[in-house]
Amino acid sequence: MTDYATFPEPRTIRVERILPGPIERVWAYLTEADKRAQWFAGGEIEPKVGGKADLLFHHPNITDEPTPANYKQHAENVTSQERVTHYDPPRLLGYTFGGKDSVVTFELSPEGDKVRLIITQTGLPTREELMGNSGGWHLHADLLGYLLRGEPKGPFWSKIGELNKYYGDHAPE
Repeated sequence: MTDYATFPEPRTIRVERILPGPIERVWAYLTEADKRAQWFAGGEIEPKVGGKADLLFHHPNITDEPTPANYKQHAENVTSQERVTHYDPPRLLGYTFGGKDSVVTFELSPEGDKVRLIITQTGLPTREELMGNSGGWHLHADLLGYLLRGEPKGPFWSKIGELNKYYGDHAPE
């Protein structure tokens, strides 16, 4: 397993992490707004397929680093209204993301006292979105790991340039 995203199919991102368990704890950080806001986006998710997934992005919740000017429009109090596509507690959550054809899923499976998290986003319309979202999922997964391990918040904005270059070199056409 690598910390870097992989591209198992066209316009698809896959990120894996091994996290401290138990699985119910990790599930809570995927589904409970206050916990999810600490590493990704807050907002309520209706616990059923077809339910609303109202995401609220407020990056000052996830990092102490100042937001670079070119990301300001995406970083604070940005909302996204999505729909739940998968809901099978505590193993699978999915919702549309950033467009009706794109779906992100979070799969959890126990591995001893740890939990394997697989984040997969499908249906990205362009290579640019594939590259940008790869760096985003990479960093958000890192933040979740820091949080679950009780570690200080790691870098976010200071790593995005390095990851954008990496994914620009490695994302498929």
